[in-house]
Amino acid sequence: MYDLLILGSGPAGYVAAIRASQLGLKVGCIEKGEPGGTCLNIGCIPSKTLLDSSQKFHELQTKYANLGIVSKDISLDLAKMMINKQEIVSQLVDGVRTLLKSNKVEFIKGTGRLVSKDEVEVTAENRTHTYKTKNIVIATGSYPAELPNIKFSDDIVDSEGALSFQEVPKNLVIVGSGAIGLELGSVWSRLGSNVTILEAQKEFLPSLDRRVSRLIQREFKLQGLSILLDCQVLSLNESANGIEIHYKEKEQDNTIKADKVILAVGRKANLHNLFSEELTPSIKNGLIEVNDFCQTDVKNIWAIGDVVRGPKLAHKASEEGIMVAEKIAGLDAGLNYRNIPNVIYTHPEIAWVGMSEDDLKKSEISYKTGSFPFAANGRALTSGETSGIVQIYADDSTDEILGVQVFGPSASELVQQALIAMDNGVTSKKLGETVFSHPTVSEALHEANLAINGRAIHIQNKIKEV
Repeated sequence: MYDLLILGSGPAGYVAAIRASQLGLKVGCIEKGEPGGTCLNIGCIPSKTLLDSSQKFHELQTKYANLGIVSKDISLDLAKMMINKQEIVSQLVDGVRTLLKSNKVEFIKGTGRLVSKDEVEVTAENRTHTYKTKNIVIATGSYPAELPNIKFSDDIVDSEGALSFQEVPKNLVIVGSGAIGLELGSVWSRLGSNVTILEAQKEFLPSLDRRVSRLIQREFKLQGLSILLDCQVLSLNESANGIEIHYKEKEQDNTIKADKVILAVGRKANLHNLFSEELTPSIKNGLIEVNDFCQTDVKNIWAIGDVVRGPKLAHKASEEGIMVAEKIAGLDAGLNYRNIPNVIYTHPEIAWVGMSEDDLKKSEISYKTGSFPFAANGRALTSGETSGIVQIYADDSTDEILGVQVFGPSASELVQQALIAMDNGVTSKKLGETVFSHPTVSEALHEANLAINGRAIHIQNKIKEV
């Protein structure tokens, strides 16, 4: 009898398993594939490896001549780049396996299925075994969504397939301009593809403020990414000459040809064949319904990560795993869903946390704002990374920092700095009094915050200090 059985060993599952074991629970972690789940094996880690490798290749070709660094006869060994990607994945997979073992978590290989509120059936190599448990955590993750009447093939691929191309496609079409689409588009554009991104929404990156998203779109255009909005893909026709994509752009029919097509239109919760007919927690819109602590309507069954509400982010999933493990162990635990950071690992990076200007207006919150461009930041200038901006919002009466958006160098790290302040009740004024090292790109965050109260030093203030 286990205290806890977890279905899935991704960032939600293996973190929950380790934390639960640390708290003295007997834990089993069920996984049909390799430890680490989608994120580690075919998602976050391999994509970020290729993003970094492709950026280095691109910079060698285009960036260093004006610095007096001349590179000649640069060539791409894509096979070696892919081997490096896989070696990093393998190293981290082995690391997760070791962590589970050292924390005395039993790794159970196979496909799990809930047959009752305290029994999980696991099938592996045509053998089935039933395990008893006091608690169950569902952390089975998600899979790439498809478009109606369009199926994956060798040349029409999802994000996993796009990380394994054996040659650089001359013409690449990506359907979807979210994080996955932009990151994959960046990789293959840097390596030599002509990339066109078709997006169904009328606005680009609608979670961000229009000023910021327009700046991002303009920068990506300069990088060679063609992003077409308000596009509905009608059909994809494969032939010996490639793929013909028929789409409607702003009510006008168009056609574009490609060697490869990547579908990056979102992900769906992996719930297929997960429950017996006798036991199915409440499910709505393809997601398991849970309370604020990720507990389902079956008291001892919990669900975390991509199978529940909220953004499909590895770090959100991990924190839910820790929260649930601690709740099962009887501790007081919770998670601040208001401040979950989002990052798109393009170059420059895009990151944001908290409320946007649209959110503030809809909530009728009186706010003040400040911004600072990286073009005025000394460290950004020395590294030649001057594109982008930091935008901050604070409550006009309480001075509470409510939202931060960053497009620029180290955006993921700057947003994290802001988030630490937000989670600990540091006001805009107090953050402005904090000493930031010079020269650093973090000073852009500092100056944007100072600008909120008319105290910016290195740009002209729009308001006077009170």
